[in-house]
Amino acid sequence: MTVRVQTDDFDLSTEIGLLRAENPKVGAVVAFVGTVRDLNDGEDVAAMELEHYPGMTEKALEAIVVEARRRWPGSEILIVHRVGKLHPRDQIVLAAATSMHRHDAFDACSFVMDYLKTQAPFWKKETTPGGERWVDARVSDDVALARWGLASTNVAPSDE
Repeated sequence: MTVRVQTDDFDLSTEIGLLRAENPKVGAVVAFVGTVRDLNDGEDVAAMELEHYPGMTEKALEAIVVEARRRWPGSEILIVHRVGKLHPRDQIVLAAATSMHRHDAFDACSFVMDYLKTQAPFWKKETTPGGERWVDARVSDDVALARWGLASTNVAPSDE
């Protein structure tokens, strides 16, 4: 399975081992693990809650995988995204890409994260000393997506 949305943590070594086992032509593996920070926009963060629409979210992630495989034929892609309440240092997301050569693996993994940050239907709510707040989309994520020739569907991104 190349896409999973789950509450449970994941083991990076296990996930990469399974991904590599799928293709004996793999010469490169690139993985990105996103974690919860204890600081965002100048405020301490005690927790982050990630919400999603089951079914819709998985379809959006699957579309990312399809597009990455179209752009980098022969690549394998894995996305594991957690939902629910998480705390600083907890893992949020794993995006991994394999290919015959390192450049394709790096590009595919970077593309997956840029696409995911702007197109996947996740909503983040942080718990700070000032109370709970929703995390807005960022212009910088839209700029990152644009380098792949794609436009974001974010409605009102912030400037951070």
